[in-house]
Amino acid sequence: MVAKRPNYLGILVKNGVASRDQIKEAVEMANQTDVKIPDALIRMGYATSEDIAKALAEEHGKEYVNLTDVMIRPSVVELIAESMARENSIMPYEEDGDILRIVISDPNDFATIQKIQFYVNRPIEIVLAAKEAINEAINRHYSQIIGQSTDSMMQEMTDTAIDFTSIETDVAGGASTANDESEGPIVRLVSQIINEAVNLRASDIHVEPFEDRVRIRYRIDGMLVERDAIPKRMQSPLISRIKILSRLDIAERRRTQDGRIKLSLGDKELDLRVSVVPTSHGQSIVMRILDKDNIRVNLTHLGFSERDYQRFHQLIRRPNGIILVTGPTGSGKTTSLYAALNELNTPTRKIITAEDPVEYYLPGINQCEIRHSIGLDFARVIRAMLRQAPNIILVGEMRDLETAQMGIQASLTGHLVFSTLHTNDAPGAITRLVDMGVPPYLVSSSVIGIMGQRLVRVNCPKCKKPYTPSDSELAEAHISSEQATKANFMKGKGCGSCNNKGYRGRMAIFELMMMTSKIREMTFQQASTVEIRRAACKEGMTTLYEDGIKKVLKGITTVEEVMRVARLEE
Repeated sequence: MVAKRPNYLGILVKNGVASRDQIKEAVEMANQTDVKIPDALIRMGYATSEDIAKALAEEHGKEYVNLTDVMIRPSVVELIAESMARENSIMPYEEDGDILRIVISDPNDFATIQKIQFYVNRPIEIVLAAKEAINEAINRHYSQIIGQSTDSMMQEMTDTAIDFTSIETDVAGGASTANDESEGPIVRLVSQIINEAVNLRASDIHVEPFEDRVRIRYRIDGMLVERDAIPKRMQSPLISRIKILSRLDIAERRRTQDGRIKLSLGDKELDLRVSVVPTSHGQSIVMRILDKDNIRVNLTHLGFSERDYQRFHQLIRRPNGIILVTGPTGSGKTTSLYAALNELNTPTRKIITAEDPVEYYLPGINQCEIRHSIGLDFARVIRAMLRQAPNIILVGEMRDLETAQMGIQASLTGHLVFSTLHTNDAPGAITRLVDMGVPPYLVSSSVIGIMGQRLVRVNCPKCKKPYTPSDSELAEAHISSEQATKANFMKGKGCGSCNNKGYRGRMAIFELMMMTSKIREMTFQQASTVEIRRAACKEGMTTLYEDGIKKVLKGITTVEEVMRVARLEE
């Protein structure tokens, strides 16, 4: 029994696109060469991809769209990631209420349709267009969002045999490449990697060489996201290009190096802090993106509860004493300190900072960068600062006894001192100072407040929906039934805006420990961290975990996110 031909072939004949004999010839070619019938028709010149897409649309009762002159709204394009669109040759087209219309070339590709349905997690409707038109629309629309497509550029370099040895020779010779975009693909690739990272709100870019590839990763909202790996043969010119932009020695491959890249993207002024570390498979590079917009924040935008905001606001207006901010690397300590300095920065006050290195430049504030290579360390800078008659001093980090003693001396002689410590919580900062060798009586008399903080990811505003946690989740998070009934639990389901993660952006959670008379007495008696924490909680300190749960109950973040960064104190 002969199988019935697809209806779209009859439609092609009916529409006068191809004759019955041409259809028969194409079917025979498809059977002999193991290609699809539409591809055979296109190869033999009997039909165009648009003709076939129109016939398929008519067969399946779907709409055919001409994408050539259509401009799709960016908010719709962002609903599907570029990699997803390219991999499956699909294009988000428009929204109709809760329904998302997707352009596809093959209505019989049920696997792809099911994958898209799962990805967007909402009702979808299929419209048809030629595959070439879809790919052209992908290039046109995604390039408007993040500049020229990094995906397509990496693919182009992977598929094309480019002689990178000549590029590396030019680079080694010190040729200026900063203003000549036509000089080579590596110049464009590095530019697009930085562009893409900035547009995806990444805080840093990781270039990591391995045995058979070079991995590119972006840290977005504190979590690393892997991009497509690039070929191993591109490693040397890629690293050389980054080092030239950072004004580093490209011939040095055995030592660590630190540099800086300054650039403008649209109306953004960016600094990239570059760190190069030799590894077994080549030099690993991390570029930390410092966006000045990130530090133009008020205290009110940090995420304080109303009570903690009032207490911290009063604390930073004290005439003297030490205020410490604690937390691991990447917990937002610098942002909090700069927000406090911005609040205090008036023509009547002199503010000096000692930083290693200076991350952001603040107008109206004297900032001094530590240079260990010439003996300009924290202690020496602080000593010189005191001769400048400042009102407020910021010490980047109290990392040794000499720096801590100089900071304490500054606070005792009438200065307000801000600094950071790498401890897990606020009470731990007291025992850390004592462990460094600072006498307990000096700690108790100079420190006026300690703030611990972490960053939690915030629910995506575009896709967050109300949800009801299970009884086991509530019990594990120690949320009472009374709290749960009044709560507004929210969770992001994932969309193009948040890269299908459910979170977009971050907010700090805090614990603010005031140095009350009770805490001072315990510090003088060298009480343990556990005892100091217990006393601080009795005197009104909200712990990191408790502050996080308050934000969960307001629908700002989720229980899982708070438990990831803060622990419940028994």
